[in-house]
Amino acid sequence: MSAESPAKPRLTPEELYARLKPVQEAKGYYFHSDEPWVLEILEGVLTNMARYGYGSCPCRLATGDRERDRDIICPCVFREEDVAKYDRCYCKLYVSREAAEGRKQLPPVIPERWLRR
Repeated sequence: MSAESPAKPRLTPEELYARLKPVQEAKGYYFHSDEPWVLEILEGVLTNMARYGYGSCPCRLATGDRERDRDIICPCVFREEDVAKYDRCYCKLYVSREAAEGRKQLPPVIPERWLRR
């Protein structure tokens, strides 16, 4: 008789926020000031983690193939360039320090890009 291991408890969006905030801020990336929006995006990342086994960006369509989706695993490969150029990433999860401090206004949308293989 084999004993099943208990399911690992899923993080809440708030717990993920608390874990990511200091790590990302140390890298120069800040969560958008609209906390309900940020928590909604993080909920999507957690849903994709449960669904696919990796946290793909919920603002983009994942295939379920980790290798094919590697460019959209949060934080996506576009974040660095988008935050540098537009002060925000595509889904507005991450923003620049200036935007986080209210010193820069964010554009309402930024261009979509893909690296899909």
